[in-house]
Amino acid sequence: MNFNANAALVLAAGIMALGVPAAVFGAEGQVGGTFAVAVTAVDDLKAVFATVESVDTVSARTRIGGTVSGLVVDEGTRVEAGQLIARIEDPKLRLRRAGVEARIGSIQSQRKLAAIALDRVAKLRRTGAASQARLDEARTDLEVVDRNLAAMTAERDLIIEEQAEGAVAAPTAGRVLKVRVTGGAVVLPGETVALIATETYILRMRIPERHARFIRAGDEVRVGGRGLETPRGGMRKGRIRQVYPKLNQGRVVADIDVAGLGDFFVGERIPVYVATGTRRVIRVPPAFLSQRYGLTYARLDDGTEVVVQTGRTGDGGVEVLSGLMVGDVLARPEPTP
Repeated sequence: MNFNANAALVLAAGIMALGVPAAVFGAEGQVGGTFAVAVTAVDDLKAVFATVESVDTVSARTRIGGTVSGLVVDEGTRVEAGQLIARIEDPKLRLRRAGVEARIGSIQSQRKLAAIALDRVAKLRRTGAASQARLDEARTDLEVVDRNLAAMTAERDLIIEEQAEGAVAAPTAGRVLKVRVTGGAVVLPGETVALIATETYILRMRIPERHARFIRAGDEVRVGGRGLETPRGGMRKGRIRQVYPKLNQGRVVADIDVAGLGDFFVGERIPVYVATGTRRVIRVPPAFLSQRYGLTYARLDDGTEVVVQTGRTGDGGVEVLSGLMVGDVLARPEPTP
């Protein structure tokens, strides 16, 4: 393989690494082995940074007041819906429950006596030694004791339920963003223990308001990698899911749906390329360009080689900033013997 052909293949491979399909080249403007240079309109891409955000953020709150006796999560912990986050204890509930338990024991003893008394009066009534009024009174005494026992049992169940409400559970599955309490802290009912981000993430971008008229819900955008890195296989595609109607500090806020954000940090910034209008450029398929000594060459159909300055690479080819004119006809680089 000659040097020119090898350089063209290297250039094409670099473009494929940016996610440009090879099939888009070799169609428009090409006749056989030549390419007619023309001006085309392309999207004017603006690079902005978008932030990884959770679609929803929920608070795990306390239902009772007391002391934080157990905190089992920290920032960044992944939790499932219903998973224990912390436990709140109120010492007064233990004392109230102990008092109710003692009263229940006392009423149970009273019930035994009332049941024995009713049985004795019933036997005397059968022999005629006790009146009907005495029997009715004994039955009423037993009913009163039973109702007192039921009331104390219900009060004990209420205290047990209040103690169970001391367990603070995750209201949804997600990742803990912030823990607002520490072990041993005193909290009030309704106080936030932790903020949890749901596992559905979006990119939230903010662009200058002069570009507001160009973006619409449903528009496609290009998403880079972490920092300024280009991910393997090219930039990913995302789609604008919502454009907020209110400006925030002179900027338009929009949300972008893109797959593969599950391992990103909430708040992490990612470069996004958004179309903010169109511009007219000359684009050439990479097969019609070659590189030598750090320069990029294009070969005209009459055999002349010219040095060109290239710009961005897109689905339609490589932008040529200088060196070519509309109407030029390009031929593929000649193989070097």
